Amino acid sequence: MSLVLVAHYDAVATVTLNRPEAMNALSRALRAELAAVMRGLAADDSVRAIVLTGAGERAFTAGLDLKELGADTSNLGAANATDADDNPVKAIELCPQPVIGAINGVAITGGFELALACDILIASTAARFADTHARVGVMPGWGLSQKLSRLIGIGRAKELSLTGNFLGAEAARDWGLVNRVVAPEELVPAAQALARDIASADPAMVRRYKRLIDDGYALPFGDAMALEQARSSAANRAVRAEEVEARRMAVMQRGRANI
Repeated sequence: MSLVLVAHYDAVATVTLNRPEAMNALSRALRAELAAVMRGLAADDSVRAIVLTGAGERAFTAGLDLKELGADTSNLGAANATDADDNPVKAIELCPQPVIGAINGVAITGGFELALACDILIASTAARFADTHARVGVMPGWGLSQKLSRLIGIGRAKELSLTGNFLGAEAARDWGLVNRVVAPEELVPAAQALARDIASADPAMVRRYKRLIDDGYALPFGDAMALEQARSSAANRAVRAEEVEARRMAVMQRGRANI
């Protein structure tokens, strides 16, 4: 049985973690397979957007497989590797296509970090987030200690990480962690609809824009503004007036269709 399922519909790929009997826990085998799948999709020019979710109704992923770690902690170093060959979080982060996390259940510790690797999060009403690193006694190595505070504020991040308490879907939305909350049966369709919206834009522009946002977010504000100015000047010099006009008309037609 494949630990990661991939379905393609037009330019959207839907990736499903497939260990529902183990709450999609990230065993060594699942981590390797997910990293390989994401690397393959990243190199596939026919894929313009990706949806990532978990099988079953209980969990997006419960994080690293604690039963496996309880028997052998020697693979913790490999789990925290910084290259995309061994680290599924890094493989997701390196995808040039936008990745939408469809959080169908609990996202705990390493699973929380996997969710934070996505560009956009949509949660079902059954979704819950928790960081139990402090209780398990393992330091985060996939970015949770730094990403979470930048998303929801340092006080809220400390509350979650130092207590290990769960954060429900609606609170996650209110805190800015997820974009929206939908019924469980609407989750994957909503994520795929958003992915199709993204896929309908020029793929080269989407990739460049995503990279600009991510690269700027990692910089101090002044440096990020300078980065935007430099890349904007370089890219916009190559834009032709007839291309802008054709795209302007397409944008107007799409706007009328959505009124």
